[in-house]
Amino acid sequence: MVEGLQGDAQGLKSDTHVISNVKHWLGDGGTKQGVDRGQNHYTEEYLRNIHATGYFSGLDAGAQVVMTSFNSWHDDANYDVMNTSVYNKKLHGSKYIVNDVLKDKMGFDGLVVTDWNGHSEINGSTAGNSPQAVLAGNDIFMVTARKDWQAFYRNVIKQVNNGIIPMSRIDDAVTRILRVKMRANLWNKPKPTERRLAGKQDILGSEAHRAIARQAVSESLVLLKNKDNILPLSPDNKYLVVGSAAHDIQKQTGGWSLTWQGTENTLEQDFPGATTMLMAMTDVVGSSNVYTNPATAPKDAIAVVVIGEDPYAEMFGDISPTKTLEYATLKPSYADDLHLIKDLHHRSFDIVTLFFSGRPLYVNEEVNMSNAFVAGWLPGTEAFGITDVLFSQNNRDFSGRLSFSWPGTKCATTINRKAPNLVDYQTPETEQDLDGDHAPLFPYGYGLSYDVEPHIQIDADLDNLPLDPREYGCGMNMPGNGIAAINLEIFGRMASGEFTARISSEANHWDGVSVSNNTPTTIKGIRTTPIDHLHQQDAIHVEFSGDVPAQVYLQTPDEAVADRYDYLNADATLQFDIDLKSPAPKSMMLAMHCGWPCLGQIPIHNILPSPSDENETSWTTIKIPLQYFADEGMNFSRLNTAFLIHCDEPVDFNLGEIRFVPHSQDPADEAVTHDALNIETIPPLEGDDINLWTLMQPNLVAWQAHTADWTPLHDHMLVSQCEADDTTHEFSVTYNSASPEDYKGVVLMQGITQNLSAFTSGQLVFDVYIESYGKPATFGETQCETLVVKMESPTGSGNDYPLGPLETGKWHSVSVPMYELNTGALDITKVNKPFATLAEWDASQAGVKYRIRNIRLKK
Repeated sequence: MVEGLQGDAQGLKSDTHVISNVKHWLGDGGTKQGVDRGQNHYTEEYLRNIHATGYFSGLDAGAQVVMTSFNSWHDDANYDVMNTSVYNKKLHGSKYIVNDVLKDKMGFDGLVVTDWNGHSEINGSTAGNSPQAVLAGNDIFMVTARKDWQAFYRNVIKQVNNGIIPMSRIDDAVTRILRVKMRANLWNKPKPTERRLAGKQDILGSEAHRAIARQAVSESLVLLKNKDNILPLSPDNKYLVVGSAAHDIQKQTGGWSLTWQGTENTLEQDFPGATTMLMAMTDVVGSSNVYTNPATAPKDAIAVVVIGEDPYAEMFGDISPTKTLEYATLKPSYADDLHLIKDLHHRSFDIVTLFFSGRPLYVNEEVNMSNAFVAGWLPGTEAFGITDVLFSQNNRDFSGRLSFSWPGTKCATTINRKAPNLVDYQTPETEQDLDGDHAPLFPYGYGLSYDVEPHIQIDADLDNLPLDPREYGCGMNMPGNGIAAINLEIFGRMASGEFTARISSEANHWDGVSVSNNTPTTIKGIRTTPIDHLHQQDAIHVEFSGDVPAQVYLQTPDEAVADRYDYLNADATLQFDIDLKSPAPKSMMLAMHCGWPCLGQIPIHNILPSPSDENETSWTTIKIPLQYFADEGMNFSRLNTAFLIHCDEPVDFNLGEIRFVPHSQDPADEAVTHDALNIETIPPLEGDDINLWTLMQPNLVAWQAHTADWTPLHDHMLVSQCEADDTTHEFSVTYNSASPEDYKGVVLMQGITQNLSAFTSGQLVFDVYIESYGKPATFGETQCETLVVKMESPTGSGNDYPLGPLETGKWHSVSVPMYELNTGALDITKVNKPFATLAEWDASQAGVKYRIRNIRLKK
């Protein structure tokens, strides 16, 4: 790689090569539990002979730049050059590793560059001030903000003048920078736009380049299972090509591909000429032999199931302590892949599974049900490199072997092999033993071929691998009392992808739009821009324009609900980092949802900090007990939206890390008090005859779901909105005549919360016209005979009130006593949905159609 980038000494001087940078020095791959920017506890012998070996060949090849690592190395040899006694062992501040070892012992005479504001992570340092990092031997500093690099420049000059940094250190850095520039002939090369290859984009993706990439793909594949030699495949067979990665260029290319996280790339615009697995399979066997729907594929078709991780880079791929290595549990979409394989296995398809990932993951169940299983890693743009081997084109064979062990249990997270270059190697305490409970399923160096006998044999029955029953995270103890003991990271550098950031507004009918972590995301009413907080692009700048009501929120990807009651049991707090840039308006509300319209909502304008200056950053961590949201109606056993800020007026703020934190992790003595929220007591509504549309200014919304698993529906019911000039505010409700009985829908008027306690002896009155009670779509289902109305508040709803069998084809004036509605969990002093209507719940709603008008309250 170094030679390809730089060439030899003469090649580096030419204008067709660039300077190479080996990174990250040193030990980032050996941190405890694999944590990004984590703690390395290896001895110096193991650090040198395991984690440094790759640098020896890179430097021997002539690499001119070394980048310092974010991690710490906990060893007495890593001394504090500042003699402060608070050194946190960060490699950016390690004179021993950077200067004494790399520069002096190893004789590296190129330059050392820091990583992204890495110097700021040393105890006592900031992005704009870090004499320890200078003294450690770093020559060039990556300081990302203008105010910080200007401060850093001034501080270094000051520290040289007052003797903290010796002039010899500056001379060393300048000499190294000039030396590398001289070796690269930078004084004589033309500027980049005038070099020989400038603008020749046709070279990118040229046939020669694609051929090399295709070869690399073929040689990197590792065949883990090949039952009854189902591989190689024949081009004469028929194939079912399915799975989340079958036609997904982002899953093939992974992170650091055009965008930082490798997201938001398209095949047509960003990777023209690239080939997905579906495209490659179609090309090899012909479109008439490729099927993409299991329902239409012939029974003798071989299922090629292509699954894999979504792209990620750095900490966004970290597996949270609440998760394990099990692929199917990391994201709902990954679980869909497992369900697909189960379904195909149940249908008796032969299955060839291709797994795209940046790391080995626990896939025992997927392996059991597959006839062949291939670790495809991240093959990039050339899927023909995969089909070359699957079909043994030109006698291509599997030659890839595992360069790390493959887990056989869900928490085999720190296991690989005994270092062969170390005599009497002893497994460090921070790693799992090769022969222990987490012994690998496939050891280091394992891999099958068509014609070569494997040099490593395994005893496992790959059709009946044991399934690890663990149902809790690798960083957790076994749950025993339903009380959470670890943070739930919702947004930021530690988030696991369990929640997706979205925005929506009244202008787009509240349809969620995913927030980009690369570029601004804008809809009418709200705009987000990725910014840096504790890491790169781990926060967002949020601008509410005030044009229309809007919201920014963190929601499960598929809007599915999850039981998080253990956090309420743990007296947890919601904690989020915010930097307010304009005053918080009164309409700024913070909410959590439990499958809308179930929610808990509180005003937050009174508890937010004062705005900071435009060019300054002032983060504040807000801590709010989850109980406050429960008091307002949040059901934590059905959480699907963990954080939502809604606002009708202009406001501007930075939003950082968001998390649920159990009391055992942080007592949160400084948490917001209930009095500080200043939730106003709503005075009783006055009047004798109230038009609810005029009073509540409601939105008319439909909630609909499949009650078998509570997944949202979109075509079970249709609600017509009121005409603007209709003083009766008439609307109609139509249920799909094909809906099964377990499809349910409710229409709700949601508006300004009111205290209706003065009307407890009154009536809710309205007109209803029933066109049809419908007809069950399936024989044996229950016929609908009545409509139902009720009221709702944030704490819950009143009981269903049936209207009885009203005659169809005519208008009826209905009067419902309020005492019949002021039941169940309804809080009559906080009614925000004064009218909800539906076809009866315990019957089929198929084909029901009716109209409502003139909704009023009377004493």
